[in-house]
Amino acid sequence: MDELKLPAKKEAEDILLWASEKNPGPWVPHSKAVARTVETIAAQCGLDDNTAYILGLLHDIGRYKGATELRHIYDGYNLMNEKGYSHNAKICLTHSFPYKDIKAFSGRNDCTKNETKQIQTRLKKYEYDDYDKLIQLCDSICMAEGVCLMEVRLMEVARRYNIYNRAILNKWNAFFEVKKYFDNKCGMNIYRLFHE
Repeated sequence: MDELKLPAKKEAEDILLWASEKNPGPWVPHSKAVARTVETIAAQCGLDDNTAYILGLLHDIGRYKGATELRHIYDGYNLMNEKGYSHNAKICLTHSFPYKDIKAFSGRNDCTKNETKQIQTRLKKYEYDDYDKLIQLCDSICMAEGVCLMEVRLMEVARRYNIYNRAILNKWNAFFEVKKYFDNKCGMNIYRLFHE
């Protein structure tokens, strides 16, 4: 794969500001909480905390187009590719899929059949690295207010979208495996980094 590119921190913050003006909402403080959280965990486990922060900050950037569900993944992927930031584009696509099955998306599929096929094809193509996994983890433990237990966040999403199916259960189990991976990588339960 080509070198994955991303914006400087200031530019990433400016992109989020631009997006928040187009579509304000709780997704903006959630994105900031994810950025701070991935930065902290990255520093603890030997990843580049600046890269992690930028990827976390823009993982939901596709929400700039409005109140969409699966479509925000597609829109974010396209926006970041148009700007030349392939690493952010990859994260926009992978952040909701620790389990690579589009049926495991927590929400409505508001993409066309062709767009859905493109998302699934690209998901299968990507090998997840530690940044993909870290953004998935932090997306699953961050609310707009900050870090919470994974169970709280997953139930909040399930209640908001009124969902349950077997693919969702597999996705939840994959989130717990990602958390276990970073617990081991950090040498501690990652929640200790945020709650004393």
